[in-house]
Amino acid sequence: MTALAEMIERRELLTNLTLRELRGKFKRTALGWAWSMLNPLSQIAIYSLVFSFFLGGIPEVGNPSGLNNFTLWLTCGLLTWNFTNSGLQATIPSLLGNSNLVKKVYFPREFIAASSVLSWLVTFLIELIVLCFFFLFFGQVVFQWIPLVVIFVAMQTLFVLGLALMFSALNVYFRDVQHFVGIFMQMWFYLTPIVYRTAYADEKIHSAIGRTIYGLNPMLRFVDAYRDLLYSQRVPPLATWLGCLGVSIVSLLVGWAVFSRLEPRFAEEL
Repeated sequence: MTALAEMIERRELLTNLTLRELRGKFKRTALGWAWSMLNPLSQIAIYSLVFSFFLGGIPEVGNPSGLNNFTLWLTCGLLTWNFTNSGLQATIPSLLGNSNLVKKVYFPREFIAASSVLSWLVTFLIELIVLCFFFLFFGQVVFQWIPLVVIFVAMQTLFVLGLALMFSALNVYFRDVQHFVGIFMQMWFYLTPIVYRTAYADEKIHSAIGRTIYGLNPMLRFVDAYRDLLYSQRVPPLATWLGCLGVSIVSLLVGWAVFSRLEPRFAEEL
């Protein structure tokens, strides 16, 4: 039986592990799941105040929506980033945290990483639904774009899952991985046009090689996709579709290959 066939056959286990992650995320907190909204809302408020009011951040004007709202523009990028960042950093130590389960019970080890990513996917979907209502409050009806948004959510989930599989497996052998990734994610955040316009980066990068390297950032494509669909209300260009699809497939294949190569010695290393 192939690994994929076994995972499909045991999908109920994956569902149960995901539910366990969801129940444990805000366990024994007074506000419970309200934190899933309060955390991103506080981030949005702080970044909006700092980058819009104090630093004079200017959003891109939505075309053809005509929308000119820094907070909504920022939120599209920030929620996209939060899914990648939280899904990856929470998953990297997941095998270590479930070492007893890994050593005592046989099941597809990929489920541990996948359940963690899926739990953050649920949070991301809730945040996107709330964001759609925020757009409605400002007079922008975006619900007709939800089917295309779901496609990009699926591609981003595969992208995050691939990274999570690779780094969670490496972290079993090299415990410094999660700390290095934490530092890298801070740098990656500012290399992605979340609090500044993509055009601003193009203005500051004068060499063609520099622009090409900057354009290889996979999160740039995802952020642009959600802003195109929700903020500008237009279909993203073909390059965005192909870029997101390409990095998702490559990430998943590489992540799965690394995980499969390292998985046989997990119990011994843990």
